[in-house]
Amino acid sequence: MRLTILGCSGSVPGPNTAASGYLLEAEGFRLGLELGNGAFAQLQTVCDPFDLDALVLSHLHSDHCADVNSLTVLRRYHPAPPYPARPRQLPLYAPADAPTRLANAYAADADERAAVDLSDVYAFHTLREETVRIGPFDVTAAVVQHPTPAFGLRISYGGAFLAYTGDTGPCTALGELADGVDVLLSEASWTDAADRPDGVHLSGKQAGELAKDAGVGRLLLTHIAPWTDSRAVLAEAAAVFPDSELVSQGAVYEI
Repeated sequence: MRLTILGCSGSVPGPNTAASGYLLEAEGFRLGLELGNGAFAQLQTVCDPFDLDALVLSHLHSDHCADVNSLTVLRRYHPAPPYPARPRQLPLYAPADAPTRLANAYAADADERAAVDLSDVYAFHTLREETVRIGPFDVTAAVVQHPTPAFGLRISYGGAFLAYTGDTGPCTALGELADGVDVLLSEASWTDAADRPDGVHLSGKQAGELAKDAGVGRLLLTHIAPWTDSRAVLAEAAAVFPDSELVSQGAVYEI
């Protein structure tokens, strides 16, 4: 598998850095993971967006899905889309309320919200706790702890395994998803402190502890907010799990 970082800023885009967005490739199949603010622009530096074969959204906070609006405009209004060479509807895997939430975000006003339907652009599939086949990938989703319905993912191809936490506080599901994976792509939104709210995000220390306890091969830290000291987050993680690193926009990893 090849993992490309389209965006890695947490909660909001940072200076010249898009919010959450990742591209996973194998056998010529392109699977998008998240499409937050700015990630669509970065996707276009990697491939033709029409070459995206499927998209997974772990949850529906804007820093993970805002640029679905831009993708919708492209797929609906581009003057020369490559149909019928590719399916008109892009498979989109997301929490159950995605068709309504994404349509509401796309609509211009209250009247349009009542009429907007994105089913001409997307074939919606509801994420749930199960394993599904998406192209050449086996994708296992599990509910994690966040203020809105949210999922972590375990993705395998050809004997290689990637776990992605999505946005979450510490929970049992993370250990199961990350168990023995080659790469753990983990959010680490802040440094560790006793007054951090429960069930929202991981600290660098907690991401390191997850990687150590799960016996992963490598820890990639992402989703660090622009106001957070990323080096301090990395230091916390590395103190627990030495094979830790900060991802950067445009970085490519072979898994």
